[in-house]
Amino acid sequence: MSEQLLESSAVSAFCSSIATMLAAGIQTDEAVHLLAENREQSNFKRVCDKVYAGLVSGESLAQSMENSKAFPAYAVEMVRVGESSGRTERALLSLGRYYESEHRSFSKLQSSVGYPATLLCVMSVILAFTVVFILPVFSDAYDSMAGSLTTGSFSMVGASLVVGWVALIVVLATTIIAVAISFLAHTETGRLRVTKLLEVFPGTKRAMYQLALSRFTSALAAFIASGVQEETALKQALSTVDHVALKAKLEVAYDSMANLDNPRSLGQAIAENEIFEPVYGRMLLMSTRSGSTDEVLGHLADIFFSDANTQLDRAVDSVEPILAAFLTIAVGATLIAVMLPLIGIMSSIA
Repeated sequence: MSEQLLESSAVSAFCSSIATMLAAGIQTDEAVHLLAENREQSNFKRVCDKVYAGLVSGESLAQSMENSKAFPAYAVEMVRVGESSGRTERALLSLGRYYESEHRSFSKLQSSVGYPATLLCVMSVILAFTVVFILPVFSDAYDSMAGSLTTGSFSMVGASLVVGWVALIVVLATTIIAVAISFLAHTETGRLRVTKLLEVFPGTKRAMYQLALSRFTSALAAFIASGVQEETALKQALSTVDHVALKAKLEVAYDSMANLDNPRSLGQAIAENEIFEPVYGRMLLMSTRSGSTDEVLGHLADIFFSDANTQLDRAVDSVEPILAAFLTIAVGATLIAVMLPLIGIMSSIA
């Protein structure tokens, strides 16, 4: 199924376009038909045709999207929530913004890693040539001059081999990682894998948590707005979460709400389990008393989303200078590996 997923930019275009046409008073099936009309044959057009066929056969938009096997599970679930709450247009607009931002982040990651990955490939070839062909020449020279070289000269030659091989191994490992990330960022399936890696990487761990929190909060707001009871809304919104750490917290929060001995409200459960930051937890607690829970949740979802994007942009911007610094160190190691035996031999001759 995941092999057929549309790219984030295509999902964004679909959701935003359908939302715009719904706002103009166009029926859902007609909107999808217009979106595919007069387009050249492509995967996007085939997906629109599948969705349209499902709509005219009586399926809902969410069901048609799910049956096409081209949309992420989160997008399908959010459209389903929007349809059940009568907020399909709002759900589609939110999804359009979300997947546009995701596409922008991955495009930036791809460009930030792609160029350094190319340089790393070139550096790997240079280092491999140095270690395999050039450094052995010094070893041969040492063998032929064994009678005149000192112990210090021998150490210089041995150190050069160690430095060369260490630099080569480190650069090769970094090259493989950079090339793999660059390649994965080109496909939607690969992006899902990169996302999982980013969830545990220290530089992006917080940002991915905030992004997952934004997703959950948006879904929770939609369920609350549709009139679903708080406990049921939390359980249903929990099904849209695939972030391991956040899901574990939410399960504990749900259990505290379902506890018959001392049941907690939605605001209490979220605040006590530190799912939101304290200031946002207090905002939610106050909203439950004023009856504006869905509006506050929607506002918080936007805040979390904006914060996640800021952190991701900062992390992506740091990729290129870090790799540039690594390349500088690798070049320095290469020069040292070449110069050490020369120094040793010249000192012996002198």
